[in-house]
Amino acid sequence: MARMPLTAFTFIKPLTLSIAAVVICLSVGSIALRAADLPPAETTRIQTLIAAVEGMTDATFIRNGRSYEAGAAAEFLRRKWQQHRMDVRSANDFIEKVASYSSTTGQPYLVRFNDGREVPCSVFLREELSKLRKQEGPLD
Repeated sequence: MARMPLTAFTFIKPLTLSIAAVVICLSVGSIALRAADLPPAETTRIQTLIAAVEGMTDATFIRNGRSYEAGAAAEFLRRKWQQHRMDVRSANDFIEKVASYSSTTGQPYLVRFNDGREVPCSVFLREELSKLRKQEGPLD
């Protein structure tokens, strides 16, 4: 039976696989930590912002030129938040990274009120967040 000569490659391949496994484990672990460490208060704020969209009775949500009723808009924002959950660390991140513009077309989301006035969704949600923070009062 022929013996394989020992070369640097004999040792490098298993070492490379071991390093790759460690890198993958660390990456997966850090992703899990990032998803899990969103403060509960921020999660509640985001859910409250989505509820504000869902509760709009005098306005519609405009995405890529199409009008959506409040319930459909809220469900869309929930799904998009879920898809981008790793990037969202706060209610401000949610507004900036999820609820401001279409990641497909780059067009801003709008809120169109019954009187015809339109505001960027980011402006609407920042106003809602400001009201929410006033209700929460000063931090201890």
